[in-house]
Amino acid sequence: MANKQLYVASSSPHAHSGASVQRIMLDVIIALVPAILVSLYFFGANAGKLLITCTAACLLTEFLCRKAMKRDAGIGDLSAVVTGILLALNLPPSLPLPMAVLGSVAAIAIAKQLFGGIGYNPFNPALVGRAILLISFTGPMTTWLAPGRNMIISATTQATPLGILQEGGTYEFPIQDALKFFIGDMSGSIGEVSAAALLLGGIYLLWRRCINWHIPVFYIGTVAVFSTVLWLIDPGNNMPPHFHLLTGGLMLGAIFMATDMVTSPVTKKGMALFGASCGLLTIIIRRWGGYPEGVSFAILIMNSVTPLINRMTKPKLFGKRKA
Repeated sequence: MANKQLYVASSSPHAHSGASVQRIMLDVIIALVPAILVSLYFFGANAGKLLITCTAACLLTEFLCRKAMKRDAGIGDLSAVVTGILLALNLPPSLPLPMAVLGSVAAIAIAKQLFGGIGYNPFNPALVGRAILLISFTGPMTTWLAPGRNMIISATTQATPLGILQEGGTYEFPIQDALKFFIGDMSGSIGEVSAAALLLGGIYLLWRRCINWHIPVFYIGTVAVFSTVLWLIDPGNNMPPHFHLLTGGLMLGAIFMATDMVTSPVTKKGMALFGASCGLLTIIIRRWGGYPEGVSFAILIMNSVTPLINRMTKPKLFGKRKA
């Protein structure tokens, strides 16, 4: 009896990959480092203040909410840090810091903890914070600074490329300017300007298997296809596809926001449908909507139908007959 082996029956999974929420969040932070460095290079102290303020406000709000609910602090999983960084990267460099704090509080308290904390929120917290700020403080949220290495001494305002089009203006975008925009030399939110930095972070997340390729590829691909169709039909009133791919928050949204594990579908078919729908909504809002940018609202709209997509694309159980 002493040498008898005992087996414990348990439900799957029986093997653990070693991944944890903290490790995944750390990988996201590492993936965001290139975008953070680019934001500091082009927007200087303004970007640094926003990043520190949003991260600190998110951590403090998470701690206070968890304490009020008599739960463990929960800040060690780094999810609040990721929310703070993502929110900051979605904000204009000239936004007053008290507004950034308000957006951070809304992101954590309303969009996350109100629903029960990490894993229970139906909407991306950082995007909820940005949307609340955009609706509440439209002026400051649509006031942009021209990129420059010394933003303390000189801060000149400059409309974003998408903003110029929304106001009925024209924007010349020769193909040679694509490289400049790809690197990040344009006005916009501090973390959305450099497609190169965001793609580098996306490659890291794919390598670490923190995200699947389906959502970003179908999101970006759908925007490319529909913007090309509109441009070919009426080039006088529509911008070429490389303009839509390199301006605004498309890369930031497709790689870091739409791929949020909690608020996006779990099946591969669902991810493809989710990404394609986000891309289509983005083009519709950019072309005919009231806001020059459609990424945030497109993702939030699709977050609301994620449970339905999961239900529609749920794999069929082997041997089960249709009712």
